[in-house]
Amino acid sequence: MSRIDVDLNSVRNIQNLEFLAKRLVEGFITGLHKSPYHGFSVEFSEHRLYNSGESTRHMDWKVFARTEKLFVKRYEEETNLRCQLLLDVSGSMYYPINNYGKLSYAVLSAAALATLLQRQRDAVGLTTFADGIEFQTPIKSTGAHLHTLLLALQQQLQKPAPPQKETRVASMLHHVAQQLPKRSLVILFSDLLSQYEQLDEIFLALQHLRHQQHEVLLFHITHAETEEEFHFPDKPFMFHGLENGEKIKVQPAEIRDAYVKAMQQFKNELKLRCGQYRIDLVSVDLKEPIDKVLQAYLVKRQKVR
Repeated sequence: MSRIDVDLNSVRNIQNLEFLAKRLVEGFITGLHKSPYHGFSVEFSEHRLYNSGESTRHMDWKVFARTEKLFVKRYEEETNLRCQLLLDVSGSMYYPINNYGKLSYAVLSAAALATLLQRQRDAVGLTTFADGIEFQTPIKSTGAHLHTLLLALQQQLQKPAPPQKETRVASMLHHVAQQLPKRSLVILFSDLLSQYEQLDEIFLALQHLRHQQHEVLLFHITHAETEEEFHFPDKPFMFHGLENGEKIKVQPAEIRDAYVKAMQQFKNELKLRCGQYRIDLVSVDLKEPIDKVLQAYLVKRQKVR
């Protein structure tokens, strides 16, 4: 399967996120069709395998011409998944500042997933949050709704970085858990880097979602080179907190080992707790292709069918 690589430096300047998301999804599905996992992929696209003897009324002959395999178009009653996308838009998600890297990656991933969901006739909704909920849509499966959702995502990238806007993941998750009336798939995009001391509260909120029978998929997004490995030139740096506004001057080489150890402990704790609460955790580095996100979604979708 081919990689779907995107230059994050150009994502903020894209004028048609809807077109880019559609192109990414089509490339991803085509890549799956060409890979050894083609049988796996079509189960989660808008088709299913043709069963010998059934009507050919809904046969997709275009797919047959491309793959030489018989697929039947699927309809909404066959794919009735409900999905809520939760996007962290707090200050730390705007790092690296030059391209809003983590936010750009999350926005593009959310746009691609929303497009894939609507393509499958599934219903999708979007919530953006920082210290509170900033934008929220209902969960629908129409083309018009998808257009509204993608336009909101595109506008999010055009906003300036918020001054000292912190993250309140736990309260947002509790709010979403109370709002969702039916069993849904909840997909969270966040770096969680300002949340180490609030992990107990966050997982209490995630447990609330699980208690309500919702499935949870967490994409933990980082710029691994600097935020996990702390690779900075060995000269004094003034670091600015994007959420609390604090400033600290350090020599990276002097604290690198301690920082890397602390970050690894945080990631191990996150992995352990997600395992305990049966939450699917996917660690994503900004250098990784978007297809990692789409592939993880398909695996999760198979579990909630």
